[in-house]
Amino acid sequence: MKVVVGISGGVDSAVAAYLLLKEGYDVVGLFMKNWDSHINNDPEGITEGICPQEQDFIDAKNACDILGIPLYRVDFIKEYWDNVFTYFLKELEKGRTPNPDIMCNKYIKFDLFLKEAKKLGADKIATGHYARKEGNKLLRAVDLNKDQTYFLSQVKVDNFKDILFPIGHLTKPEVRKIAKEIGLNVANKKDSTGICFIGERHYQQFVQNYIKGKEGDIINVETNEVIGKHNGLMNYTIGQRRNVGLSGDDKRHYVCGKNVEKNILYVAYGEDNKYLMSDEAVIEEMNYISSEKPTFATCKFRYRGEDVPIRIEYLSEKEIVIKYDSAKAVTPGQACVIYLGNECIGGGIIKEVRKNGEKLWYL
Repeated sequence: MKVVVGISGGVDSAVAAYLLLKEGYDVVGLFMKNWDSHINNDPEGITEGICPQEQDFIDAKNACDILGIPLYRVDFIKEYWDNVFTYFLKELEKGRTPNPDIMCNKYIKFDLFLKEAKKLGADKIATGHYARKEGNKLLRAVDLNKDQTYFLSQVKVDNFKDILFPIGHLTKPEVRKIAKEIGLNVANKKDSTGICFIGERHYQQFVQNYIKGKEGDIINVETNEVIGKHNGLMNYTIGQRRNVGLSGDDKRHYVCGKNVEKNILYVAYGEDNKYLMSDEAVIEEMNYISSEKPTFATCKFRYRGEDVPIRIEYLSEKEIVIKYDSAKAVTPGQACVIYLGNECIGGGIIKEVRKNGEKLWYL
């Protein structure tokens, strides 16, 4: 049986390919190039003339040579721009906080990639995601610290049919140990962090290559006084304190809202101030991976966030209302991913945040 593995140039996908080889599969690697700094007006993404994704391809090729498997390459630069990066920019312009990595999985890695893999004769497709499948169920990975089901929440249920997650039962240290034992070149390669096309670069500098920020007032929502100037609403997200633009901010102000029409950034004092708290949210663009439609479940409002117990009201196939006791910095534009125990039911995008039945006006 032929399995096409998405080889990224990192340790996880390389070990996934190795484990499949051990199981007797006919394994082929396929590398996706989704971003090109030369094409995408991203001069800061070029280091000594080499785009980071070119280095990833070199690492992927060397890993596949070590494993003794062929590596093919496909460019999705235009498709990524049209379906993921454009979405990212439009959401920022609306004053929301998007998660482009979720859309990358939806449109690129678990859609276009699948089609390319089928062209190579794939019976199954595999990735290095930390997730598990049992029958038709998508389950959290054994390593909860690395679990990536949050990022898979917008993938269509039919696209999971032929997917394998070979490392979902392993912890990250176990994956690195295997890589070292078999002499993989990427065994000690640092994990990629941050938004995929930004990485560890300065977020605001990157965004300003594409959206020019307009200076506006920073207003203390409690006193309604102007206490500073921001350099563009797209540079801030709810709950943010660092790099807000309040020099010498010994009062610890946190971003709690935006007014896009008036170009106002609202802040409030203290990490646990009431303006960061909510008890209800409207979730749109719901995607269901499971046939379950629970009334009670848990959800994550951010990748590293804790599970929040919720009650669910189904408004339509694509929209729900969730209620919870209290949660901090629930942010429009971010994903809300729903779980029943270890099973990922699906997820949607946070549309509106409420408290005591009323939409928060400063959001």
